[in-house]
Amino acid sequence: MRYATSLIVVVIWSLLFYGSCSKGGKEESLRTPTLPVAQPGAGISYWTTSNDGSVLLEKGASPLSFSAGVTTSQTIDIDTTQTFQSIDGFGYTLTSGSATVINSLGREAKTQLLNELFSTGGEGIAVSYLRVSIGASDLSAAVYTYDDVPPGDTDTGLTKFTLQPDREHVIPLLKEILAINPAIKILGSPWTPPVWMKDNGKSVGGSLIPKYYTVYAQYFVKYIQQMKAEGIVIDAITPQNEPLHPGNNPSLLMVAADQATFIRDHLGPAFANAGIKTKIITYDHNCDRPDYPLSILADACARQYVDGSAFHLYAGDISVLSQVHNAYPNKHVYFTEQYTASNSAFGGDLKWHVKNVLIGSMRNWSRIALEWNLANDAQFGPHTPGGCTTCKGALTIGPGVTRNVAYYVIAHASRFVPAGSVRIGSTLSGNLFNVAFKTPAGNKVLIVLNDGSTPAAFSIRFNNKHATTTLSAGGVGSFVWR
Repeated sequence: MRYATSLIVVVIWSLLFYGSCSKGGKEESLRTPTLPVAQPGAGISYWTTSNDGSVLLEKGASPLSFSAGVTTSQTIDIDTTQTFQSIDGFGYTLTSGSATVINSLGREAKTQLLNELFSTGGEGIAVSYLRVSIGASDLSAAVYTYDDVPPGDTDTGLTKFTLQPDREHVIPLLKEILAINPAIKILGSPWTPPVWMKDNGKSVGGSLIPKYYTVYAQYFVKYIQQMKAEGIVIDAITPQNEPLHPGNNPSLLMVAADQATFIRDHLGPAFANAGIKTKIITYDHNCDRPDYPLSILADACARQYVDGSAFHLYAGDISVLSQVHNAYPNKHVYFTEQYTASNSAFGGDLKWHVKNVLIGSMRNWSRIALEWNLANDAQFGPHTPGGCTTCKGALTIGPGVTRNVAYYVIAHASRFVPAGSVRIGSTLSGNLFNVAFKTPAGNKVLIVLNDGSTPAAFSIRFNNKHATTTLSAGGVGSFVWR
């Protein structure tokens, strides 16, 4: 990454860091960026990333100036009187594989990286939201849950429940992250329950046996309580990652009717009885099946326990989030996962992910935008047997640290749009996809993607004044002012 800082600062850093209901392309490597704190004044400070990767979250040399007069043919109007959803954060999934490879770094390099990722003090990208797997995901070195027993055994009392599988890497790393940013929000999602609760007795596929619904609800209760005892607050959970994809390792088939029953009669009441305030977010799968969350929300007895619905975009259209929001506007929507592939190009991924995951999800009411895996090694591991072999993390660890395209997709928002910000009105113009926010500090932030094949000159108009700039073909810009 290059910076709009003095040569002296660059040299110094180079030297230092080389009903009736019962209610209960080019990827940046080896250098650690220190991003300047945005200081909006009379003009607009801005940071851009080019489609070819030659410019990576680089600050403009001088602010853009607001003036009266004629605008360009393409104008983005910003309207702070139009307000939409509040923002909970931007980030990634901290898989156990991610934790393993990050923990493999030396102490100084690891501390430097964690501060870069999570510090809100102006020296990093200020990631504000993390998803974690409840037990193993397919990007874990091995399959595990928190209540594994010998084949043929059961543990309906959950006497064998233990967080031990995550005590080596995930829990210590989460504690380090929370020490840097205590306000970061954490969402937990299981890939499978213990196999003794499943009708096929395997980590891959199968369904949760109904007689274990109550036990499995208590499994979530124990997880949340024991994580809290470690100082780790789980803000929200989904009952199942990708419930309609039973072919992953691990995985579970949980159809909508079963998830509605589980939430309505077991998980919701268990949380209420235990005094747990952790949000329950339904679905957590692709945008091609809005009928799944809508059917659960249509059940008034289940709906009372549901905060909202979560989505991925491996199928369907991002506008489905608005469809679900409009049907139940008092329930939230969340965008929780999208991966970048080992064989994909930087520029293509930058355009698609900024357009859909970042701008698309935000313009369709999502409170979060999460890319998939935070980090993996150079062989795209660790992963389970049968797990994803082509999922590329936001970071590649070893040797050193390589910052991949997902890093920049999220950084263009997380660095400038903290939790508590509110989406505000911004008009679309030609190939300039965009989304705007007002932060708790009063900054206005506009994120723009030039989805066209040629450079685009455009104006940002605010309070009857405008500032004009140009964004390269396929480029992304984050613009900040007061």
